[in-house]
Amino acid sequence: MEDGFQRRRPLDELMTSERASAQGGSDAAPGSETPRATFGAVYAAHVAFVFRTLRQLGVPEASLEDAVQNVFLVVHRKLGEFEGRAAMRTWLFRIVRRVASDARRSVRRRGTSESVDETLIDGGRSPDDAAARNEAAQRLARLLESLDEDKRAVFVLAELEEMSAPEIAEALGVNVNTVGSRLRAAREAFERALERERRRHG
Repeated sequence: MEDGFQRRRPLDELMTSERASAQGGSDAAPGSETPRATFGAVYAAHVAFVFRTLRQLGVPEASLEDAVQNVFLVVHRKLGEFEGRAAMRTWLFRIVRRVASDARRSVRRRGTSESVDETLIDGGRSPDDAAARNEAAQRLARLLESLDEDKRAVFVLAELEEMSAPEIAEALGVNVNTVGSRLRAAREAFERALERERRRHG
């Protein structure tokens, strides 16, 4: 910026506030001996999951940073409502899914087409390994794009995040039988898309 100062993002402000609160006392809920999850702890433990899952749900690379920010702004606002009855990841996924849907809708409204960025490459790998890894990531993104929203969500949670059927049911707000049927359909659709990809590329 022209005034020489870097703009602080909302999440930066929240993290600063969180650190100050943590220094000021206990995180235990009033009348309870059970410590309450702090925003900073949730962020540190789950930011990689949020980033990865937003990408797997089709948020373009150029929109990922803002989408992560949006997820954790919601988390900060609603964390006091989290009662621990579900696993933190299942609770987070509900927020991630809504933010991902909004981000994809925004991209469609702008009429832009954004592909997987080559920042997926691990800088510590050899150029050949990095190129192969990036190609695999782009290929996975294309295959996931072929699934509708419901199939994609259950496929990501089961196959990529390795969550159990009850956890997925909790995250998606459906019963376990529905998870099973959606996962079967998603696997079949994924295999068909993979076969089409193989035929195109010989």
